[in-house]
Amino acid sequence: MVRIPAKTLSLTEFLALPETEPASEYINGRIIQKPMPQGEHSAIQTELAPAINLIVKPQKIARAFCELRCTFGNRSIVPDISVFTWDRIPRQENGGVANVFLIAPDWTIEILSPDQSQTKVIKNILHCLKHGTQMGWLIDPKEKAVFVYLPNQPTNVYEEPETKLPVPEFAKDLSLTVEDLFSWLLE
Repeated sequence: MVRIPAKTLSLTEFLALPETEPASEYINGRIIQKPMPQGEHSAIQTELAPAINLIVKPQKIARAFCELRCTFGNRSIVPDISVFTWDRIPRQENGGVANVFLIAPDWTIEILSPDQSQTKVIKNILHCLKHGTQMGWLIDPKEKAVFVYLPNQPTNVYEEPETKLPVPEFAKDLSLTVEDLFSWLLE
């Protein structure tokens, strides 16, 4: 059988395509559709973004966004939660939040789904760090572990229930333990 190589799309061509459900990402000239979130993923995402916003949004320090397309460094990715410091949130002329984010988040959070490639997710986190992201989290609900990525530092794994999870300096008032995070799966 002769295989005809698939046409590589440019980032501009990808961004002109209609959005998919679940979202598709553009990585190395390829379109990769994210898996549909399942219960554990959805429960953590639904609780974590508001918990972050409760601490950072009222003082206009930062804001957490769910499933926000971020296009930078010749990739277009959709982290589960993207947190931007207030002064870096792209704005419209009227001051409202812009629809297009052409920068890396300050904090990227991914929640591993059962059918998702951990390697692909890690590569997206590392791509973010390379482009200015301060911290990346990979939450693994099955293992009840949080992998924390920092620029130019070894990865740390947090799985002891009472351990307080590290957060970027701008979110220092957010106090969340491993147990707090995974207790949302029991509610």
